[in-house]
Amino acid sequence: MLSVAPKLRPVLDPEFLPAALWQRAYRALVAKDPGARPFAVVLERKDGSVFRHESRVLAANHPAAALTLTYAERLLKFLLWMKGGPRVLVAGADEIAAVLAKIYAPGGARAFDCEFMGVKIFDRAFSVEAVAWENLPETRETSLPMGRNLDGCRIGFDLGGSDRKASALIDGEVVFSEEIAWDPYFQKDPTYHIDGVHDSLKRAAAHLPRVDAIGGSAAGVYVNNEVRAASLFRGVSPSDFEQHIRRMFFTLQERWGGVPFEVVNDGEVTALAGAMSMNDNAVLGVSMGTSQAGGYVTPAGNITPWLNELAFAPIDYRPDAPRDEWSGDIGCGVQYFSQQGVSRLAARAGFDFPATLPLPEQLIAVQTAMKAGDVRARAIYESIGVCFGYAIAHYANFYEVRNLLVLGRVTSGEGGEIILERAGAVLRADFPELAATIQLRTPDEKNKRHGQATAAASLPTRRAAR
Repeated sequence: MLSVAPKLRPVLDPEFLPAALWQRAYRALVAKDPGARPFAVVLERKDGSVFRHESRVLAANHPAAALTLTYAERLLKFLLWMKGGPRVLVAGADEIAAVLAKIYAPGGARAFDCEFMGVKIFDRAFSVEAVAWENLPETRETSLPMGRNLDGCRIGFDLGGSDRKASALIDGEVVFSEEIAWDPYFQKDPTYHIDGVHDSLKRAAAHLPRVDAIGGSAAGVYVNNEVRAASLFRGVSPSDFEQHIRRMFFTLQERWGGVPFEVVNDGEVTALAGAMSMNDNAVLGVSMGTSQAGGYVTPAGNITPWLNELAFAPIDYRPDAPRDEWSGDIGCGVQYFSQQGVSRLAARAGFDFPATLPLPEQLIAVQTAMKAGDVRARAIYESIGVCFGYAIAHYANFYEVRNLLVLGRVTSGEGGEIILERAGAVLRADFPELAATIQLRTPDEKNKRHGQATAAASLPTRRAAR
């Protein structure tokens, strides 16, 4: 075992083993190993995109060589849900590549990831292959100068797990905004989803003289406006998903006369909204709500075709970390930075919620207790904040970040302030170089009310007048 000693520990989750500190300790061990080897993981997509990550690992005969599999498997898991790709090439440690191929296979421990990264998202079989270093392809990445288009009459919408929002804008000014509760997760009928979104668009359009463009954000993975994978539609059968949901936004675009129509992951729009509000870039957005959403705006001000699904990114390396009921994996962000995380910690704090009480209502109860000065509620937010501080340090190993934007229902009220304070304390204690360079931010009041809708509405480029 590596010696990892966090300077701060979450009071309700003291066993938490920060990925950032574990990886730092592993890298220190590698630095002392004269037989250490170059190691690379490459993700390839059918469109020619190549994501290449290089590091070093212990010699195969090192006494602690067993740690290398943990390092490589957790690294691959993070890269898959950060950037995404159906073909994985591994160079520098063939014995590790062989085990990864068994883990990330149908019937393997990461069968969920194998299925999603293969046919579900990228429409090809998933594979892990060992290759010679000289045969590794070089990085080929693109970013998208999408958004910041505010001319004309636009609709912006956002689809979450508990509500759908829509706003109407005229030359960037919000003239109407509405939030409607819905329950999409286990709805079997695809018309529930399609007609629900259409209804929100109609209600917003009633406040515009015309509709020039429609932009949207939604939880899940979207590629060229196609729904590839989203928990919002988990109740829809595979056949109905393929027939009705995969291209539902093309169906809606037709209903609206073919106007420019763009839909991207809600985390990307969150980051874009933050960049627009702050007039700065290099923004990593993290939303703590029904799940954990992530999004990124590059230092150049573009969004990326990466997945940024931080809900599935591992941030806790203890062997008995909390398990995600959907993916089956342990130690991933969704169990810490979401309503699920609040519920898990509430039980440890001594809240005795009925098993039938929905997660949003559990969160409300904790927030109410926080307002009343309940020390149990404070302990929940402090624990989330400490875990989040270490997660930020881990994210910073992969993203260039100047601004860390935090939002979502879990961060509402005084609890959100505690989360940020504790996260900042972790950075100052264990990662002072990051504390000096990363600004922890929350949206201002205007951005809270309208930022997501405004950024979503700005995604499409309006057609030139004829």
